[in-house]
Amino acid sequence: MRKSGLMLSSMLSVMAFSSSAWALDGLTFEVGETNESTDAYRIAAQFDFASPLWRSDGGAVALGGYWDAGFTHWGGLDTDSISLTPMFRLDFYPDNGGMTPFLEAGIGAAVFSETDLNDRRDIGSNFQFEDRIGAGLRFASGSELGLRYYHYSNAGIKQPNQGINKTALYYRLGF
Repeated sequence: MRKSGLMLSSMLSVMAFSSSAWALDGLTFEVGETNESTDAYRIAAQFDFASPLWRSDGGAVALGGYWDAGFTHWGGLDTDSISLTPMFRLDFYPDNGGMTPFLEAGIGAAVFSETDLNDRRDIGSNFQFEDRIGAGLRFASGSELGLRYYHYSNAGIKQPNQGINKTALYYRLGF
């Protein structure tokens, strides 16, 4: 646990030197289940990209994104992880003033406090790639509700590379 705290502090310190990190844009609270049938709980901070990366001619679709820095407790697997992931998001009808549906995806990095997950799964190394896809609704208040699928793997950097998956429901409080 002390390793995770040190890693999270280091990651947040590095992000503090990024201009977009000065404005916290959201906090996410998440609960999920792993492919080992154990619970996972996550809290994360989001830092939106400064402006959309692309917008359709009619404005009905916009591509934007955010940085996501998170801490996950993997209940039943005796491990914690921290992650940093750039997320890219397609917003549909972003200027309608009501609910905005979206799709999102990202590939980032995660560091786990343990590699042998409660004698159930050996992920090989503390460093893991985090692949994530999701869908949800953004409300006029700026809050969001969505569903995500995660896959963690070290991409064969070290054997064994059993990886781990998680499906999660989340709520984002927007600022």
